[in-house]
Amino acid sequence: MTANRLSISQENSHCVTSNSRQLDVQTAQEEVYSFFMGIVNKLPPEDVLREFKNLFIDGLDCEDSDYIPGIYSVFLDDNEEELYNTLKRCCYIIVNNWKTNRKDKYIQDLINLFVHENLKIQDNNPPVVKTCKIWLEKFANSKDYKDLKLFATKYEESSKGHWANRYTSYLLIDQSVNNKNPKEQQEAARRLSKQIKDKFKFELAMYIARSQSAVSSTTRYKNPSILGDQALRLIKAIVLKKGVFSHDNIAHIFIKQTENQTLKEFKTSLEKYLFFPVENQESVETWRRQFAHSLSLWKTDYNQEIITKELFLRTCNRVIDYFTTENSKEPSQLFILLIGQGHALTLVIILLKIILICKNSRRHLETRIAHLIRFYENYSEEECKGVINFIEIFNITFAIYAENVEYNLIKMKEEQSSNQQLNLDSYRVFSQMKVDR
Repeated sequence: MTANRLSISQENSHCVTSNSRQLDVQTAQEEVYSFFMGIVNKLPPEDVLREFKNLFIDGLDCEDSDYIPGIYSVFLDDNEEELYNTLKRCCYIIVNNWKTNRKDKYIQDLINLFVHENLKIQDNNPPVVKTCKIWLEKFANSKDYKDLKLFATKYEESSKGHWANRYTSYLLIDQSVNNKNPKEQQEAARRLSKQIKDKFKFELAMYIARSQSAVSSTTRYKNPSILGDQALRLIKAIVLKKGVFSHDNIAHIFIKQTENQTLKEFKTSLEKYLFFPVENQESVETWRRQFAHSLSLWKTDYNQEIITKELFLRTCNRVIDYFTTENSKEPSQLFILLIGQGHALTLVIILLKIILICKNSRRHLETRIAHLIRFYENYSEEECKGVINFIEIFNITFAIYAENVEYNLIKMKEEQSSNQQLNLDSYRVFSQMKVDR
């Protein structure tokens, strides 16, 4: 049965390539996409890999100087970019299906096809074949190929290798919102990012429960952050802010108070909301002035307009840019300033407060985090300690405040000391899943 289906698919593949000279690029692409959509749902992964390799790679070692290798005949008239687009979408048609059907182990085999010996240019290759191999080599060295490799990395392996591997979920979010990516890539990236986040939330909740248990430390659940025991104290400090004066309640009050404000009024209110109350007010004043100045110059033509939902969202997104990256390529001056002075937690709280008043900005924020990771991944872990500390605090804070797990802090014993300073060791954190009402 499999052999018969495979012979049919090979015949279809031949049909696509042999007729490609008469088809325009778009029509040829749609035929190839339909072909892979059909076989990935019917054939075993090994056969799908064989078909992919037959179509894009195996035809590149023919010694006939007049031979134009298969599908490449469609793209040889200055359509190198369209070849990359075709390769990408074919890959993600396959990857998306295998991710959905838990056939992840074959994704690495697909990726490995692009480091195959056949990609090396041979002396006897005709010029047209050399051109095709150069294109494939470019793809194998591109950001698109680097993005593809994220789907083959197991979550358990994310802590190995380069430090940026620990933050794959943000790089996937960046893929999922990029409209230049094929829809299959966006869908696969969105799904995998959620899986990684859910696993982090579960491990964080389990770590909290086990780390406060009287049972031997050898039975503790793995800490999903790299902050060590500091993570638990951070969680307690964050959860302590919940209650009447929690960030949630303050955000709700802010939304009510700013209804029907003009954009100019809203900018002033937003500045006060984000920076009050912040500890060490003197050190904050420089950041506050810089932020207020930048925001005041933004969209001045709209200053007298009543704030709408769209303008509310755009303003919050712009504020996120001021505190992360304004050009998607390098960190903003405010980000550098806060991280350089060791105020990662303050920065995270400011970003949290933005999301609490505008949940629709969450994806924009995570995309900006991805851009920061892409910038800093060119530096060593030692050079990026401040940035890594920021991302770790960000992960924990948003798992506590902006997700579907509820955390509560309960005092377990009375403090003996008359010292007014709060003793977090006297409290325990409890977590439970939120119930939708």
